[in-house]
Order: sequence, then structure tokens, then C-alpha cells
Amino acid sequence: MERFVIAITRTCGSGGTTISKQLAAHYGIDMYDRNLLRLASEDSGINEELFARVEESTRNKLLYKVSRKVYNGELISPESNDFVSDQNLFNYQAKVLKELAERESYVCVGRACDYVLKDFSNVLKVFICASDDVCISREMERQGISRKEAEKYVSKNNKYRKEYYKYHTGRIWESPCNYDLCINTGELTYEQSADTIKEIIRMKYHVMR
Repeated sequence: MERFVIAITRTCGSGGTTISKQLAAHYGIDMYDRNLLRLASEDSGINEELFARVEESTRNKLLYKVSRKVYNGELISPESNDFVSDQNLFNYQAKVLKELAERESYVCVGRACDYVLKDFSNVLKVFICASDDVCISREMERQGISRKEAEKYVSKNNKYRKEYYKYHTGRIWESPCNYDLCINTGELTYEQSADTIKEIIRMKYHVMR
């Protein structure tokens, strides 16, 4: 079987993570999302908890709004004050994603994987979305929260993802030009969405299952 990577970018509440899990289970391959922190930690020698705190604190800062550090493949030196930083966390995660793509098939959720692997020919780049109303209703049900709370949750997460993507890639997160396939899970079920991706994998990479 030819190696392939499914790079999933998703709006909050669209079901992208669920679809990613279905695909990983179907093909018997790994799914990478937040667990990349551990791999980046092992590769860099930086304590995973430090990276986790950096990632969490960055969510609450204005960093992504006021500056941009488009990823160019470089790693920050251990002698630098920015060695333990969100930028270097991204750099090491990108390094890991590239190395993994050279030796195995996998599904990646978020992490601007579509951009990181833009020079790889074996990557299917997918954007998964749904209307705000659909996403809010799903988060209300999933978390057992009020509509107002769900609206805030969805808005905050989408805003963070949009700014994170722009900061590290210089691109517009929602632009269909960045992706090979865009799926609206307000119109398709999760299973239908996964099946659509499988069919493209079958046609493009000759994976007969």
C-alpha cells in the first residue's frame, strides 16, 4: 500500500476529529493531534509539560493578532530565549510530521499539517466545516451546555484556529484553495464524509479498502 497522509483542518463542532478517528481506525493507522506534543518533546528534548503550558498560554495572548512567523522549516537554537516557545513547538511538530510522512501513513488533525506537508505529493488536504447553527447545536449536546455557552465556545475556538493558521502559514484558514476537498457535515453524515475521503484515497493512492 502506498503511503499517504490525510491532513484534516476543521471548524469547531464540525465533527472533524470524529471523522479522523473513523478514518484512522478503518486504515489501521495512527491519528496525530495533541499527541504531537509528546513526539515534539522527545525530538527536541524539551519537557512535554513545558510545551503544553506554552500552547495553553498562547491561546490567551494577543500574539497571533499582532505578529506573524510563517514557518520556513528552521528550528530555534537551544541557546535562544525562544527555544521553549510556541513558534519552536510548531517547528518541532512540523519536523515530526515530515519525518512521519516519509515512513508511514497517518491522519493529522489541525497543526496546519496541510501547509507543513505542502511539498509532499502523498497528502490529501481536507477542510471539514458546517454552519454555525449546526456546530453550536452539536456542542450544546456534546458538552451539555447552554446555547450561549456553545456560541462562545465555537467562536473562541474558530478564532484561535484561524489566527494560529495565519500566524504560522501566512494563509487564510477558510480558503478552499488551500485544500483538495471541502466537506460540509451539515449536509453529509460523519460516515458519508469519511466514505467520501476513502473513495478519493482509493482513486488517488490505489488503496483498495
